[in-house]
Amino acid sequence: MMKSVPEATTRALMLKTGEADISYVLDGPEADEIRHDPRMQIVASKHASIFWVEFAEQWDARSPWHDKRLRLAANLALDRARINEAACLGFCPPAGVIVPRVMDFALQVEAPPYDPQKAKQLIAEAGYPSGLDAGEFAAIPGFPTVAEAVVNDLNAVGIHVKLRAMERAAFYAAWQEKKLRGLFMTAVGNSGNAASRVEAFIRSKGAYAYGGYPDIDELFQQQAGERDLKRREALLHKIQQLTIERVMFAPVMDLRVLMGVGPRVAKHTINDVWMSPFPAYEDIELKG
Repeated sequence: MMKSVPEATTRALMLKTGEADISYVLDGPEADEIRHDPRMQIVASKHASIFWVEFAEQWDARSPWHDKRLRLAANLALDRARINEAACLGFCPPAGVIVPRVMDFALQVEAPPYDPQKAKQLIAEAGYPSGLDAGEFAAIPGFPTVAEAVVNDLNAVGIHVKLRAMERAAFYAAWQEKKLRGLFMTAVGNSGNAASRVEAFIRSKGAYAYGGYPDIDELFQQQAGERDLKRREALLHKIQQLTIERVMFAPVMDLRVLMGVGPRVAKHTINDVWMSPFPAYEDIELKG
């Protein structure tokens, strides 16, 4: 039997009491408690999901985020290794692009370094020696530790934001309708390859894109008609490299969903289905 339980703390408690045998999408603190219980284990998914910060107004010359220095400062402000440990117990690799590394044609790059002093310097050079008021920061619901860590890191260097609580459906609707402004953090786990991520989030006419660049759009069209895999990969790698050079996003980390497995489970089948965050349900086995 499957049961929908919105709160991660409740899902974790159900596992501890034996009401559930597998608990999905646990936040770092709850997963850490389960990890230290010898009766249970934490298993991380290997599906194609990733967190990143959007700069929704980077194409608006009137916005502070039009200044590349501020976007770079936000990247340097994020202590991705610490966020990974706090929210994901070390299972979520820090990211350098918004295409998950497990996808075909993903550009394999290191995450930006953590350099808060350089971030403060760039903010001052951009005309904000005392920092800037960046307003509300919407974050995809369900991952409070990631959201709070990102907000704390931004505030620490002088990018002053206030976390905005939203329902998940409202968040995605506002994103697609281009109603989220300034900075916000999202995460997506849809399948496909690098091209499908470029199509939706990077090219200018993408369903969730706030803007784009003609040369990236042209590269996307070229790869769509390219039958040679190596040449297609090179085009998609070029697009991803351009997002880095232009600081279009602040990638945070690849998401590895943390799942708690209770003592009654003999075979959990998590990761048996490639690129899926869910177990192969029909093959789950309980102890006799």
